[in-house]
Amino acid sequence: MLAIIFPSEKTLPARLNMDIIRALQVNVAPQIFTPCGVYDGRKNFFAARELSFGGADFREFDVTLHSGRVDSGGRNPKVYKIKLTKVAEINPEVLKRFIAGDQSHDNTVLTAITALNVVIRMEPTMTYPFNVRSFFTDRETKDIGLGLQLWRGYFQSVRPASGRMLINVDISTGTMYKAGPLLSLCLEFFNKNDPNVLAPNRGFPDRERLRLQRFISGIRVLTKHSGVDGTIQQTPRVIKKLSSAGANALTFTMREGGSMSVAQYFLKTQNQKLRFPDVICVELIWTIQVGSGALIPLELCTVPPGQIMRKQVPPEKTKDVLDFATKRPVDRLRSIVDGLGVLAYGQSEYVRQFGMHVDTSGPLKVQARVLKPPTLKYGTGSKQPTIIPRDGSWNMVDKRFFKPAEVIEWCVVVYEQQSRFGEKAARDMIDGLTASFRDVGIKFPANYMPIVRWENGHGNTEHQLRAAGNAVRERPGNVKKVLPNLIVVILPEGGNDIYTSVKHFGDITAGVATQCLKSLKCFRAKPQYYANVSLKINVKLGGINTIPEPSSVAVLTDPAHPTIVMGADVIHPAPGSDGRPSFTALVANVDSDTAKYIACMSGKKVSA
Repeated sequence: MLAIIFPSEKTLPARLNMDIIRALQVNVAPQIFTPCGVYDGRKNFFAARELSFGGADFREFDVTLHSGRVDSGGRNPKVYKIKLTKVAEINPEVLKRFIAGDQSHDNTVLTAITALNVVIRMEPTMTYPFNVRSFFTDRETKDIGLGLQLWRGYFQSVRPASGRMLINVDISTGTMYKAGPLLSLCLEFFNKNDPNVLAPNRGFPDRERLRLQRFISGIRVLTKHSGVDGTIQQTPRVIKKLSSAGANALTFTMREGGSMSVAQYFLKTQNQKLRFPDVICVELIWTIQVGSGALIPLELCTVPPGQIMRKQVPPEKTKDVLDFATKRPVDRLRSIVDGLGVLAYGQSEYVRQFGMHVDTSGPLKVQARVLKPPTLKYGTGSKQPTIIPRDGSWNMVDKRFFKPAEVIEWCVVVYEQQSRFGEKAARDMIDGLTASFRDVGIKFPANYMPIVRWENGHGNTEHQLRAAGNAVRERPGNVKKVLPNLIVVILPEGGNDIYTSVKHFGDITAGVATQCLKSLKCFRAKPQYYANVSLKINVKLGGINTIPEPSSVAVLTDPAHPTIVMGADVIHPAPGSDGRPSFTALVANVDSDTAKYIACMSGKKVSA
């Protein structure tokens, strides 16, 4: 069935859509929806039997959500209009023929598989926070700072196989807003303890307020207020934006005339004296699309648990997410098996009502073997010219690149404060990097000290790097007046914006190789660190680090049967990145050693 909710189900939060459909089935028309159907949160509704619509193919319903939504203005609760339209019937025989190889993949097969996916996801979706095909529980969590918490989740998808249907189960990771007082979450975002840092009259910058607003907009919070009968009620609302003034300075006009500050209002009407009256307020609405605004002090709002942050994870927290998400295969399988208890297919009323049975006795076992790794060949002068990787790893000790590149002219640009990363630190970094160059065979000018410049990270990165390049060209001894073919950049902690600007300059504007290093990693860095950096620099300058030894990969190096190795990938914009395109990448080798690759990139235009 096609489910249409007004206002549009495409713009309402999926959780709200699920609550509306649940209220329809349980409260509004249980005589029609027994047993209950399943819903995907957007437009697809499936029922295990024909629904009684009085002989018609569609029916409209009015649904009101009462739980906790008390309107202090005396207005009636919002009514949502739902129209269900029958669009197709699913014949299970279609799937049976398809997995037996007697039918091709068409829309009827796709619809049947979609229905099974919605059925198995319905129970956990109604119980836990969810995101498309995954849901998340607080059984395994990790605080990563900035007011964020990681939750372990489970991905599940019904897939057709030869002679049977399978469920693919894997672990996933959800980034959640940390539950608790909203004021505490805001302070943690700035890594501060004093609430008055959020007070505009005490120096809270407007740019920081806007940064916080982008972070918390869309969060659902609970606010306490006195009901008409004198009881304390908690009302769920959604954050729209932050006020530019504190509760003491923020005034509004009363219905009966006169004005009053937000702090005075809560003292007079709710008998609540604010502890931090100079701190900013939040403007709240009922939902993202529906409702009127209300100004509430931060200290009176509470963030309920289980709210997924549907925005890009701050770049400085990417490593924390990867550390939490990455597990060894054995641990990953154990986590998946443990998750079957959370999935609880046998206890799902929806799975039972649709006549499905899921065998949860254990994962599917198949015959497999580990492929023999190719022998890697290094350059002339290596003490160990070839090596066979073990467990997917090896090291660069006593090995020289197969084709070392050449650094003709280079310079260093430091964006860390000179008091933290001074002349000695820069010299130690240069000594460590050039020592690694010598070890791996990268050619560079002898007795050469590159120009080192300290720059302000808040300045124009392109102008700064261009000025550094011009300084190299005008350097005494640069007879041919050539620009550098390598710029090494030292970044401070949290220098992600600088990194992006450096890469834009190097890869797009100037066409020069750039290598960024974090200042903290340069202090007392070991040779292995600079060896890893040299691996990147050599490739960027057109060199080849290693090639597979031809006899170990005969299928790739047989001149009678030329082979091309290709790789492809796609990256989509992060949640909340409106107007940004997706990028696809295709790469292939251009040599017989399958070691030389050339990249070309272009963006997909975003249609209006």
